[in-house]
Amino acid sequence: MGGVTMVGAFDRAPKQDRSRATRQRLLQAAVACLAEHGWAGSTVSVVAERAGVSRGAAQHHFRTREDLFTAAVEYVAEERSLALRALFPEGTPDRRAVVAAVVDLYTGPLFRAALHLWVAASNEDQLRPRVTELEGHVGRETHRIAVYLLRADETVPGVRETVQGLLDMARGLGLANLLTDDTGRRDKVVAQWAALLDETLG
Repeated sequence: MGGVTMVGAFDRAPKQDRSRATRQRLLQAAVACLAEHGWAGSTVSVVAERAGVSRGAAQHHFRTREDLFTAAVEYVAEERSLALRALFPEGTPDRRAVVAAVVDLYTGPLFRAALHLWVAASNEDQLRPRVTELEGHVGRETHRIAVYLLRADETVPGVRETVQGLLDMARGLGLANLLTDDTGRRDKVVAQWAALLDETLG
């Protein structure tokens, strides 16, 4: 009887690993679809096909389309947050590198996917509260990471607003980048913001 239990346990472990891998593929495919096709063109079927799984498997993991896409944006945002921390494990005195890394967060496919989700949420009552909650969570986490990387002391008056200003500026650059390649102007803005942060944060 103990042998059967052991076999069952070994059988469950690979099954859980496969399930986790399927879920991860679906989340990554959902963000890619949202970034490329927008909300209207991103259905559960399209995502499932891109992830290489059946629609039924997708719905086993995510009951509704809203479940899938809000989970996808949150998952990738968390992955990017971990990657951003890993870039500067001990913090860094080079604030320009930090500003550039933060700006990169807002000029890649994750921001494009999130933007499509925000636009959809502005028109869909069922989606709006979930996206509002998600954006609040992601925004707070990004702010925390920026404070950590910049070694900013938010007990000093004006520092919190300066960090938030950086994030707002990065979001604006992300929007500008949606229509045209804004790299040249963006580099100059990054350099200027790094200089402002050095002056403000000391």
